[in-house]
Amino acid sequence: MSSFRRYPRRVQRNLLGLLFAMLALSIGLVAVYSALEGGGAWVIALAAAALALWLGDLARRALIRRA
Repeated sequence: MSSFRRYPRRVQRNLLGLLFAMLALSIGLVAVYSALEGGGAWVIALAAAALALWLGDLARRALIRRA
């Protein structure tokens, strides 16, 4: 396959990785804020942390260069 045909997929993959990274960061901040609030917000903090880790892994996989 020519590099001309692979270019749009690579750009989309990079943008998808950037989107996942930004979502992971924002949800991670929600997790930190909820953890600092304490009380019943720990449930939100744990769920948000799990989602942030998952989205961070998706971002990492999308941004890894493939041969």
